[in-house]
Amino acid sequence: MDFTLILGIIAGFALVAFGIADGGNLRGYYDFASILITIGGTFSATFASFPFKHFISIPKHIWIVIKKPKHDHNYYINLILELAVDARRNGILSLEEKALNIKDKFLSNCIMLIVDAMDPEKTKELIQNEIDNIEARHAAVWNMYERASAFAPAFGMIGTLIGLINMLANLDMDSETGSKALTQGMATALLTTLYGSLIANLVFVPISNKLKARHEEEMLCKMIIAEGVFAIQAGDNPRFIEQKLNAFLDNYQREKKEKKRGKEPKVPENID
Repeated sequence: MDFTLILGIIAGFALVAFGIADGGNLRGYYDFASILITIGGTFSATFASFPFKHFISIPKHIWIVIKKPKHDHNYYINLILELAVDARRNGILSLEEKALNIKDKFLSNCIMLIVDAMDPEKTKELIQNEIDNIEARHAAVWNMYERASAFAPAFGMIGTLIGLINMLANLDMDSETGSKALTQGMATALLTTLYGSLIANLVFVPISNKLKARHEEEMLCKMIIAEGVFAIQAGDNPRFIEQKLNAFLDNYQREKKEKKRGKEPKVPENID
């Protein structure tokens, strides 16, 4: 499990709470109406802006960002090299049976395109179109959290304005407690802005960034697969293919490649 998101959110709220407690009273920072305006307004605006299917997939999104990444780039390179060697020895048609047994549907479909003797240009067009569509679907998911991070401070400001209007409308400056009521009302009105900023920067932005990171890991796998399939179709030498695909990896991943050869990880979930 990747607990960095959870630990970061908890640490962030804990530090804010410590800062409040060090110079004030935590109870003074609780206001149910402010919470209702900020969180309820953010949810309502986000709900109105995106398809319902994104909302029912929120548990899946949370699970994806907290679980350990399973996009093993080395595994895909090793598998493509095995396929390249087999294609060079026995012909591309020999890859059909292996393609049907590959758990990764994207890789399996790409191999089947070259097994079916698809024109190279059409193969590239179809694979690139699939990658573009995946990227568009993923972007729609993390964009929902980005928009929520923009709505939260906005509704925080709306809540502040509502509080200020109510405070000024009911303020009695002739009373002895008028000044005190003014300061207390101002403090309460500002709580919604605080709530909005907190949930935007400690919840929605980190989730969006995590989803982007998972997307980039998945897209790197897709690029490795695409380049490998193109090279197999072109009949390139397996050693050349290996060097070409290794260029996608950093030094740490290259060192691990030999250790991971032949080990098949679980197929990761897409974020959409």
